[in-house]
Amino acid sequence: MKALVLCSGGVDSATCLALAVEKYGASEVLALAIYYGQKHQKELQASQKLAEYYHVKFKLLDLSVMFEDSDCSLLKNSKNEIPKETYAEQLQKTNGKPVSTYVPFRNGLFLASSASIALANHCEVIYYGAHSDDSAGNAYPDCSENFNQAMNQAIYLGSGNQLQIKAPFVNFTKAQVIATGLKLKVPYEYTWSCYEGGDKPCGKCATCLDRAKAFYINGVEDKALNF
Repeated sequence: MKALVLCSGGVDSATCLALAVEKYGASEVLALAIYYGQKHQKELQASQKLAEYYHVKFKLLDLSVMFEDSDCSLLKNSKNEIPKETYAEQLQKTNGKPVSTYVPFRNGLFLASSASIALANHCEVIYYGAHSDDSAGNAYPDCSENFNQAMNQAIYLGSGNQLQIKAPFVNFTKAQVIATGLKLKVPYEYTWSCYEGGDKPCGKCATCLDRAKAFYINGVEDKALNF
């Protein structure tokens, strides 16, 4: 294996998966999906579908025990409602803190865990789909460029200079991510972004709103989940 891709089943990680397959070939890519106690299985199902589409090895990791004490609104043990407004609207009420859908240090844990798996599979790089819209205003601080640089240095040093992180979209907007994916013919119809687990995306949570805006900017129809 050459590359491990953190594959959440969403637009950004799907585009990362396409980039990795284009560079290394399907036989050299491992897609890793992570269950962290989220309220639904839709994104995990989307991750597996994407792995099947690209004919890459697929692995599922359960890290839900790490977040059992969190009241993050994305988690099934939380009684908090998922906000139905944009990240910008939410940030007006947080006094500089992350939004309520921020899972505590999730990307840090994901990257550290995936580093162990990547090394065991002789990978040289981990891809993940952080982008600038998510880090804006400190909504998700573990999506920022500074965070990515710090984690990359830690993993590079901790792996004996064997493993690096690539966040190819860390300075991209979501619209720019989709523009890249359209050129790569990413099957976005197999992706799931919504924080809710209904039959169809709710269209009202922040990630649904961001996704709709990004597809609109690119002038293409979003077929959402279709499998």
